[in-house]
Amino acid sequence: MEPLYQQTHKQVHEIQSHMGRLETADKQALHLVENEIQASIDQVFSRLERLEILSSKEPPNKRQNAKLRVDQLKYDVQHLQTALRNFQHRRYAREQQERQREELLSRTFTTNGTQKKILDIANMLGLSNTVMRLIEKRAFQDKYFMLGGMLLTCVLMFLVVQYLT
Repeated sequence: MEPLYQQTHKQVHEIQSHMGRLETADKQALHLVENEIQASIDQVFSRLERLEILSSKEPPNKRQNAKLRVDQLKYDVQHLQTALRNFQHRRYAREQQERQREELLSRTFTTNGTQKKILDIANMLGLSNTVMRLIEKRAFQDKYFMLGGMLLTCVLMFLVVQYLT
């Protein structure tokens, strides 16, 4: 039992050192490192099953200590498995955020597109072309009224400030 325990213990420490490589690996090598770690964890779990069987066959005075050592290794490996899953979850969430960001940045937001959609909807509702042209003309005129009102407001504010100071 002792040589198998030592090999398993050594492999757990190797997995811990590989976990540090996850943070520094580039995107291409990341999946390879994750798969390598997962394969090592699976191998350790199978060794732990064998160690549990062997620890139950130990003499009664060594059995308790052997089971404690195997349980500690099992706890360490479960912790490593959880850490790997958390890392994969964070990486997946980060990649999804990057995809969503790229998708949003690739979209074009124009008022002309919105205006065309409104006209298409109005056309589907059966409004005549004359009514739609009147709506477009009114929107065009409203834009100039708004700009004129903003300019007049700014001039009035400037004159009030000049007059009061």
